[in-house]
Amino acid sequence: MQHEITKAIPLLNEKGDLTEPGFARSLLPVYRRADVKASPLRLKEWDYYLVSNGRFALALTIADNGYMGLDSISIVELEEKWEITTSPMSLLTLGRVGLPESSKSGVTQHAGKGYEMKFSVLGGGRRVLSGHMDRFGDKGAIDLLVELFDEPAESMVICTPFDKPKHFYYNQKINCQRARGWFTYGGRTWHFDEADSFAVLDWGRGVWTYHNTWYWGSASYQVGGVPFGWNIGYGFGNTDAASENMLFYDGKAHKLSRVQFHIPGGEKDFLSPWRFTSDDGRFEMDFVPILDRASCTDLKLIKSDQHQVFGSFTGRAVLDDGTVIEVRDFPGFAEKVENKW
Repeated sequence: MQHEITKAIPLLNEKGDLTEPGFARSLLPVYRRADVKASPLRLKEWDYYLVSNGRFALALTIADNGYMGLDSISIVELEEKWEITTSPMSLLTLGRVGLPESSKSGVTQHAGKGYEMKFSVLGGGRRVLSGHMDRFGDKGAIDLLVELFDEPAESMVICTPFDKPKHFYYNQKINCQRARGWFTYGGRTWHFDEADSFAVLDWGRGVWTYHNTWYWGSASYQVGGVPFGWNIGYGFGNTDAASENMLFYDGKAHKLSRVQFHIPGGEKDFLSPWRFTSDDGRFEMDFVPILDRASCTDLKLIKSDQHQVFGSFTGRAVLDDGTVIEVRDFPGFAEKVENKW
C-alpha cells in the first residue's frame, strides 16, 4: 500500500501521534514543535545537505537532537579516495538551536568555538549554504559558499509512525537541486559548476525509538541533460502506509514500492559491489563502491555506527508512465547506519 497525502494537515494530533501516515510530493503536513508530546530530550531535528558532481562532494549538517547538538562538515574526494569529517558537538541543546519548522523558509544556523554554519532559504527555489571552521583538518581551516537553485516542484515527503505512542518520523528529501559555489581547504579550492553539480536536502524532524538501523540511498545528477535521481530506503518505523522510495525526473516525482539493499559479506563488506532490487521491478541497480565514509562512536548507551558509501550505479529505473531510464556509472551513495540515541 502506498497512501498519498494530498492536502495540508496538522502533522500531529492532540496525542502527539501522526494525523495521517503516508507520503506526499511536497511539504503538506504542518509540523509544529509545540505539538510534540514526548520529552524534549527525545526530539530530533536536523538539516543535512550533500552537494556533489560525482568527483567530489561536500556534506553539511546542523542538528538539534535534544540531549545533544551536532554541527558537521565533510569533504569527500572521490577521485583521490579520501574524506575528512569534523563534527563539533554540544550538550543539552533542547531546541535552542532554533531549527525552522518548515523547509520552505527561514534560516538554519549555529556557531561554536572557531566555527559557524548557516543555511538560508531565499525563496524562488534558491538556498545559500555558508560556513567556516578553524580546525577542520590537519591542514587547518575550511571556508565554503554554495548556492542551490532550480529546486524541483516535487520531492519525497514521508510521515512514518513507530509502534510506540508519541513517536514519529517526518522527513523531506529534495533531490536534484542545481548547485554552484566553492569550498577551500589546505590552500586548495574546489568549484561546483552548475552544469554538473547537484544537491540533496535531507530535512528531518521526529521522535525516534531508542535503537534503529536504517538504510538510505540517494542520487542527484542528470541523464541527457535532464535532472534525474532517486531516494530509496527503509529499516525503521512502521512503513505499512508508504515507503520512502521515489524517482525524480525533470522536476516530477515517481513513486516506487519496496526496494531491497543487498550488501555483500553479511552486510559488512561495504566496498564490494552491492545490488538493489525492487518488488515491482521498477528499480534494478548494481552499485560499485568507491569510498566508505565510515565512523563509529560507541559509548554503550549512545552508539552510532555509520557507513555512507559513495560510488556509481548502473541499471534501470521505470517512471510512472512506463518510461525506462537507463543509467551507467551514475554517481550517488548508499548507507547503512545503526543508532542507539
